[in-house]
This record gives sequence, structure tokens and C-alpha cells, in this order.
Amino acid sequence: MTGDRGSMTAGALVGVVGPSGVGKDSVMQALVAARPDLHLVRRVITRPETAGGEVFEGVSEAEFARRRAAGEFALCWPAHGLQYGAPATLRGQLAAGQTCLVNLSRAALAEAERLFDPFLTLHLTAPVAVLAERLAARGREDANAIAARLARADTSLPAGLSRVVEVANDGPLEATVARVLAAFQAERI
Repeated sequence: MTGDRGSMTAGALVGVVGPSGVGKDSVMQALVAARPDLHLVRRVITRPETAGGEVFEGVSEAEFARRRAAGEFALCWPAHGLQYGAPATLRGQLAAGQTCLVNLSRAALAEAERLFDPFLTLHLTAPVAVLAERLAARGREDANAIAARLARADTSLPAGLSRVVEVANDGPLEATVARVLAAFQAERI
């Protein structure tokens, strides 16, 4: 299924959230493959790029602080002992009518919704057993660290968000992408 650009709201920001292991990056990449009019926001993170996972720009704490002070982020937030930022160039992409996907922390959703209009939260979910299997397959953490991560995983969203689409990513990626694209069409994204 592909989107019809003529029926979409231009310049929407979609904040993608969900617990570790839910497949946010895989879903986002598949969405862009299915709908080339979508754009992935490359985050800036205070961790080495060699850490793996998504494609991001790794910077030091000092460099992140310098960029924040210089206004180089459209949105930034702390999570898991790291700092994350969406580059200020995002504003230009949205102003030019580009629909952008950004992997966000749930804690950043209210601020993102306040700053960007239109804004949509895409909340990806999956059963704990699926999350555990995916985290183990990543190979970044041992079984104890995975169990601890799953035990503290909170999948609730902040109250008061105006536009939320929840999609289960518990089966084939193609099925999840089809459900998300159908939801985007219903939301005019």
C-alpha cells in the first residue's frame, strides 16, 4: 500500500514511540521504503556511533551541550542516561511540506506536540515475549540486563496527547507497515 500525496497533510511530524525491542527503527525504515515521501529524522545522541542500532550522529556530552546552546536542535530530551536531539533542520523540512518520522522518548511527546503542528504519535506495541526475543537477537545486553529492561518497561503514554495511533508490531513487518499506512491515511498523514 502506498500513500497518495494529494490526500495528506503536508509538513506533519510523526513521533514514533514504544518499548525497547518493539522494532521502531525497522518499522520506520520500512515505512520510508513504502512511502518515499516520508523522511527519517537522523537523531544526534551522546553515545558512540559504533554502539550500533539506528543510524544516528554520535557526539560527546560537551558537543551536545554546545549545539543545544547554539539552538541547533528543534527538540531535545534526556533518556537512559543519554541526551537525544532532533536537528533544527527539521523545521525547514516541515515548512517545505515534508512529512518526517522521528524516534522519540515518551517523555518528549508533550513538548513535541506543543512545538509542532500537525503532530501525530505513533505508538508501537508488542507482547513482552516478543520484546524479549528481539532484545536477545540484538546481542547488546545479556539475559539479566534484558530482564531488567523489560521489568521497568512502561508502555503508557503521557495524558493529554491529542493524536495517537497505536499499532501492534507483533508479527510480520509487512503487516505492521500495512496497518500503519492505513492509520496514516485515516489521519491524513
